[in-house]
Amino acid sequence: MKKYQSVDQSSQKSIFLKKAGFSAWRSKVSSRFLFIWTVSLSGSFLAAALLPAAALAEPPSPLNPASEGAQNIANLYWLTFWIAAAIFILVEGLLLYAVIRFRERDPKATPPKIHGSTPLEIAWTVAPATILLMVFALMVRTMSAAAQPPAEAMQVKVIGHQWWWEFQYPELGITTANELYVPVGEPVAVELTSDNVIHSFWVPRLAGKTDVVPGQTNSMWFQADRVGNYRGQCAELCGAQHANMNFMVIAVPPDQFELWAGRQQQPAVTASGEAASGEQIFMSGQCIACHAIDGTVAQGIIGPNLTHFGSRQTIAGLMLENTPENLAHWLADPQAVKPLNKMIITELSQDEIEALVQYLGSLQ
Repeated sequence: MKKYQSVDQSSQKSIFLKKAGFSAWRSKVSSRFLFIWTVSLSGSFLAAALLPAAALAEPPSPLNPASEGAQNIANLYWLTFWIAAAIFILVEGLLLYAVIRFRERDPKATPPKIHGSTPLEIAWTVAPATILLMVFALMVRTMSAAAQPPAEAMQVKVIGHQWWWEFQYPELGITTANELYVPVGEPVAVELTSDNVIHSFWVPRLAGKTDVVPGQTNSMWFQADRVGNYRGQCAELCGAQHANMNFMVIAVPPDQFELWAGRQQQPAVTASGEAASGEQIFMSGQCIACHAIDGTVAQGIIGPNLTHFGSRQTIAGLMLENTPENLAHWLADPQAVKPLNKMIITELSQDEIEALVQYLGSLQ
């Protein structure tokens, strides 16, 4: 008898230890999941908090369109959503009705066998097929409208780098970075390519996504119907700084765009005072290996064109507002601001940083 009691106690102890071990494992997994979720959520809020005010002017929601093309996409989304919602309510309603209406009342009763209903089977086959064909037709129409830009559209060439965007205006002879100026009410035809990996060009409030592929030129077009700053982003995982590969479409009235274009077409201003010292450091140091400034010996092609850098609202792919303090912070240690970016430079003295800030700020 004692032997059996011992075995029984041993089994209970084993079961208890297994349960305890499972509980500990479940607690550990739950704690890790909670930690990862908390870090991810905190990172998202921190990234949003660190974006300059210019980049957060208007939330980049595709459900708040600012162009006809984006409105068509939003309309298609809402149509699909409400169709899906109606089907969900219908199916769940029938399910609940069946559960309540035909619930078991007599445990001994045998329910009648139903082998099928041809009209019902035809109905639930034809109805979904008809709905899907309708949505497909509307999707094709929406995609076709976004495929071919109007003949009078302004041409812009976009090159995706790691991790910033280069914008070229071939008809105007302008090259800039991360800030795409466009005239309100006028179509813009965009040619897209990449010099490294696959990216995706997306301005949620103006147009749909278009892949940016190395060795291939893709095209899309959009038209901003309202004045404003529209945040864009890379929508294809492209490396360590994918989340910070942002840009901004700045839509201005046509007359203001003409003024902007006229200023951008001018060569860099001649530096004076402390800015002249910064120009000498820029032209004789490591900066010209990567950057270009029109009208000077600096003709690098690895980094952004800085001819009118001082007129830009943001730096480092919208990570920082373009202020002297932020620019000094960037020049002191660009890897600390945006790790693994291609701006790898030798340490600058404080005097050199201040002089460069003055020079770059003067490039209006």
